[in-house]
Amino acid sequence: MTDRPFNVLFLCTGNSARSIMAEAILGQLGAGKFRAFSAGSQPKGRVHPEAARLLGSLGYDVAGFRSKSWSEFADPGAPVIDFVVTVCDNAARETCPVWPGQPMTAHWGIPDPAEATGTPAEQALAFKDAYRMLERRIGIFTSLPLRSLDRLSLQNRLREIGRMDGATAKAAEPT
Repeated sequence: MTDRPFNVLFLCTGNSARSIMAEAILGQLGAGKFRAFSAGSQPKGRVHPEAARLLGSLGYDVAGFRSKSWSEFADPGAPVIDFVVTVCDNAARETCPVWPGQPMTAHWGIPDPAEATGTPAEQALAFKDAYRMLERRIGIFTSLPLRSLDRLSLQNRLREIGRMDGATAKAAEPT
């Protein structure tokens, strides 16, 4: 594949919660081996306050996170993306931009904690659950022997990760 760290782009429609959490998790778990990014097709323009609060409480520096458009990663001069992972069903069904370099793609649908209702504690629990599912999937991803797997085997492993417990509807793989 490549000798540089692998660039991974996590996509979600709003880029305010799940994709931001995934960017944070991979940035920590994959330090040196991966570079994490996140974006959305219709970015909210802000990180969800509960996502920022949770990440901050877990020791992440949230100052650099921002909600941004996926078009930033299709522009000339953008980092070459090796993996594109959608974490919400809406983004998986959308037509993504053409990513330079033909990255591997996968869909790891996670329920949207930003849509949680109920008490503040119940809403906070939805964010913790989403974080836990993402951390588990990303932990498995970072342990894969990426440089020794052929492209088809790697694509199959990425899809298997997306089918783990807690997965949302099995949407089509991103395009």
